[in-house]
Amino acid sequence: MTTSELTLPQVHREERRPRGRMGAGKQLHAGPVTYVVLTVFALVSLAPLVWTAIAASRTDRRLAQTPPPLWFGGNLFTNLQTAWDQAGLGTAMFNSVIVAGTITVSTVLFSTLAGFAFAKLRFRFSGLLLLLTIGTMMIPPQLAVVPLYLWMSDLGWSNQLQTVILPSLVTAFGTFFMRQYLVQALPTELIEAARVDGASSLRVVWHVVFPAARPAMAVLGLLTFVFAWNDFLWPIIALNQQNPTVQVALNSLGTGYVPDQAVIMAGALLGTLPLLIAFVLFGKQIVGGIMQGAIKG
Repeated sequence: MTTSELTLPQVHREERRPRGRMGAGKQLHAGPVTYVVLTVFALVSLAPLVWTAIAASRTDRRLAQTPPPLWFGGNLFTNLQTAWDQAGLGTAMFNSVIVAGTITVSTVLFSTLAGFAFAKLRFRFSGLLLLLTIGTMMIPPQLAVVPLYLWMSDLGWSNQLQTVILPSLVTAFGTFFMRQYLVQALPTELIEAARVDGASSLRVVWHVVFPAARPAMAVLGLLTFVFAWNDFLWPIIALNQQNPTVQVALNSLGTGYVPDQAVIMAGALLGTLPLLIAFVLFGKQIVGGIMQGAIKG
């Protein structure tokens, strides 16, 4: 049948069909302005890290000169070794992995359970308890330092890692974050269907809540790990140089009459590398989980 033999409605249907298929499969392409903007943002974001690496590869005398160096020198590995030995970063790295890892796992687990309870379970005073939980985020952490230190001293935990771990096992932000996510991402009908099938509360949490909350758990885990790794205020009060975390150990590099800025930058670079490695290894899974959750939503 030729085009001339088609009736008018048939011609319209034939014209609409290929255009519909092309529209559905058409991909959006970024223009040159998009690439320029993304390149500028990438350079601005990487500038502090690149400057840290450049300063770590120079000498302290060269860093004091004007103009400052704009390219790498030849003292990078020497300064890294000096910073590693002076700060005792071997023990500090091990302690930080234990502290940040424990805090991340416990925060993600407990925040997901608490967020699920506030989002989907009905119990008395749930609104008041949620309001009190959110209210704790308005209290400056500096106000809790003195009573927290006295409490840990009474327990006999001074200069021990559990002093840093215990106050951060769960956070109000994590609970509120997971609650807001589960309100939208977890259908109540799915929980009711699991209950009808005879699933216990533990099984509902394991087979229904955790799979639905996985994207938000990944994001919360990354944020918690970065915060726990970079935390300085409470660890510098609770720990000493004999049993430090990375941030406490790096603080010793700035002591002395004339601190060596190149060695300090080398120590800061060493303290940042684990975060970069963690993001390189798990960043793809985290972004994939976020996109998966967005598509399901």
